[in-house]
Formats: sequence, C-alpha cells, structure tokens
Amino acid sequence: MNPISIHRHEMLLRPESARVIIRPYIPANPQRIAAIIGRALSLSESEARDELVHVREEFDSRHLDITAIFRAHYAKVEAHIFTQRPLSEERKQLIGALFSGEYALESAALFNPSIVPHPDQSGIPEGGLRFIMSLRATGEGHISSIEFRDGILTAQGALSFAPVSRYVSAPEVLPNPSYRKKTFVLKLHEMGFDNDSAGAVMSRLGGQFTRGELGESMDRFRRETLPVTQDIRRTLDCIQWLADSNYELCFSPKLALSERIIFPVSPNESNGIEDARFVRFVEDDGSVMYYATYTAYNGRAILPQFIETEDFLHFRMLTLNGSALENKGMALFPRRIHGRYAMLSRQDDENLFVMFSDNLHHWSSPQILLRPAEVWESVKVGNCGSPIETPAGWLVMTHGVGPMRKYCISAVLLDLDDPTRVIGRLRHPLLSPEGNEREGYVPNVVYSCGSLLHAGELILPYAMSDYATAIATLSVKELLAALIEKDPTL
Repeated sequence: MNPISIHRHEMLLRPESARVIIRPYIPANPQRIAAIIGRALSLSESEARDELVHVREEFDSRHLDITAIFRAHYAKVEAHIFTQRPLSEERKQLIGALFSGEYALESAALFNPSIVPHPDQSGIPEGGLRFIMSLRATGEGHISSIEFRDGILTAQGALSFAPVSRYVSAPEVLPNPSYRKKTFVLKLHEMGFDNDSAGAVMSRLGGQFTRGELGESMDRFRRETLPVTQDIRRTLDCIQWLADSNYELCFSPKLALSERIIFPVSPNESNGIEDARFVRFVEDDGSVMYYATYTAYNGRAILPQFIETEDFLHFRMLTLNGSALENKGMALFPRRIHGRYAMLSRQDDENLFVMFSDNLHHWSSPQILLRPAEVWESVKVGNCGSPIETPAGWLVMTHGVGPMRKYCISAVLLDLDDPTRVIGRLRHPLLSPEGNEREGYVPNVVYSCGSLLHAGELILPYAMSDYATAIATLSVKELLAALIEKDPTL
C-alpha cells in the first residue's frame, strides 16, 4: 500500500475546439493556385468587396487581427498574380482569405504539461508564486504545438489559473535570425558534410552570423563554383535545412500568455512539436534562462531539439549536437554540477540515462542510470521532467510502462554531488491511471513533463490518457521520507 498521500485537484484543463488559428492553405500545384486567383480576379470590384465583407462577418470575431493574416497570406501567392492592373486592398485580402483556413490547435488533446516559476513575480503576495505551465496541444492530423497557461500558487498552496483567452496568435518568425558558427559547423560535420564546399561557405562567416549573411555566402559560392555538382547541391541543401531548423520567434507583449502558440515552423517538425520539458536554469553567476527540450517530428523521424527564452516572448528554437541524440525524453538539470551541464535522456527506449557536457548544445557518452525493476515499469522507464533540487538530493519524477502499456508515475532520488548515484527509489507508483483518467486518445496513461516545489508540496501536473491535463499535489516531506526509507516494500 502506498504510504504517500496524494491530492488530486478537481480542476481539469480540457481541449477546446473553439481556440483556432488561421493557417495558409496553398496548393502545391501552381496551376491550381492560378485557377483560384483567376476566379478572384474575375469578380467585379463590388463583388470582391461584398465577398470580403461576408468572410469578415463570419470570422473576424474569432481572431485578434484577421486583416494582417489575410495580407500575409496574399503575400505568399502574390508572385502568381498574372494581371498588371493594380489590385484593391479588398481584393488582395479576399485572395488571402482564399488561401487560408482555420486550424483547431487543441481539438484532439491538451496534455503532457510542464510547470516553472514565471519570470515576472511582481505583485505576488508574500509566500506566493506565479507559474507558467506549458502544454502539448494536438489538433487535426495529430499535429502538436506548444500552448501556455499561467496562474498563482498562494503561500498556503492554493492554486488558480488566469482566465484563458478565446483567441490564439502565432508569433512572428524573425526573418533574419542569428546563428553560432561553432555549433552550426559541428552539426554539419555530424550530418556527414565535413567537406570543402561546406568549409568554403562557412569560412566567410564570423563567429556569430545572420541568415542574410549565410545566404550571401551561399550565393557567392554558387557563382564562384561551376559547374554545381550533385554533391555541392546536397551540401547546400543541408546547410539550408540546418538554417531552417534553427529559428527565432517573437510574440507581441500585448498578448496574454494563453494567447501565445508555438506552432511547427521547420521541415523537421512539420508533424509536431512534442512534449516540451521546460526548466528554469540558473547559471553559476546567478543569471537565469528558461530552457526546454522537445521532440521534433516530421511524420517519419524524431529529433530532439532545444528552446531558449528569458521572457516567454522571444524564443530561439535550436538543433542539438552529439551522438546521444537518439530518442525522446531529454530533461536538463536546473543548474551545472561541478561546472558541467547535466541531462537525463533515454537512448534505447527502455532505460533512463544521464550524461554530462561542457557545451549546452552538445551531448554524448550517456550512462545508464535506471533499468526497469518492477512489473509496472518492466517495458521501459523514463523521466517526467527535469530533476528538482532538494536538500536530500535530486528528486526525479519518473514514468514506467508495464502490462497493457499502462503508464504510471513514480520517483527516484539522486545524490546531489554525484547524480549518477541513485540513493532512493520507490517500488510502487505514486500515481496510476484511475477512473476517467484511463479514458482518452491513448488509454491507461498518466504522464508529466515537469513539476515544481512550493510551500512544502510537490505540484505535479499530469496528462490523462493523452487527452486532458489534471493536477496532483503531495507532501515533499512524505515523498523524501519514502525515498530515503530502506523498507523494501516502498
């Protein structure tokens, strides 16, 4: 019998189909694009104006700035306009609307949460904490994105969420992001492009360069290298892919946190940004950065990637380097250990690993930390987010998969000085799917991507069968006592 008392809160975060964004829907066939544009051009000016009015009457109230979206989508097809006569603003917006469609971000699920302290703690009563929760939102086609919620924990541990906005807005994708040359070149080499062509392109760039500077270097190399062979084209395509996979996003500070959505941008995440594990990272000099690992999925392969943000307004989406990037579930420790970064990972889809690095963006040499030990975790074990520092050790929430692929949540305790050493491990789950928690898109699953400590309690948000999100709290004192206790029945 589990001796730890767990309180399941009544509040649930359920998927809401009415929260939609407008995405471009542009056919791949240029002839179809031209045909759609031709029908819009055949309308009289009054007809075009009236049609736009009808569209705006139906959709304007569902979006914060539908005009800007229609203009942006018109710009994506403007090169296909085959008339020389100037177009009215109304006709341009109507054409933009013809290449647009709503997407319900969380119509299928809102799950796999992580939780961190908010960077802005102003105005919070003493002993309270403002938090940010990230969530995996999944819609049509099982495409996943990252949503956010914020709320407050009182000094007594009461939890409340800020109202959730009806609106959702995608960020601006910065057109000229910057790159770090060292990590960019390292990734090229890992991908097998340690050749003269890559060297020639990169040699013209500084230690920090922009997308524009990279494009100029590639164009110059093409002009100076004739003929352009297949091997050269493959190298340039790879450089382009890597640049596309490292990008920057910026939200307007006017947007509420629940109005911000990180939707897939690069080709390697075209089918989803999955399971972001956010952590508040404190450097040795006291500076703070929020990092997250996530799984990029393109419909065929997965790739661990990285997020950096200081304020949840400006985000850098980055590729990682190293031989250890083989599976899901990387989770960064919240500070350096003996001057090195530390990361939990799962290389073999069975065991939990730990690895260390001098470079935050390069990971290799993982070593096994935990193997399945009990029947309820005998298929595989993994983490449920970044380790949490306590005086007794690093508290790691884990998940185990057992018979019928039932997922449970448990915990282990690692040595603070040497996190390769397990000093405590529960033999039973802390949280198992019960009642309606068993029903959902993937049944019999409870899962989390991150917890936090507050007022003597562990705040554990968790997904219910890949559908909705619930919250449990439990005494940290009781949990640590159970982990340190030598009773073999724990």
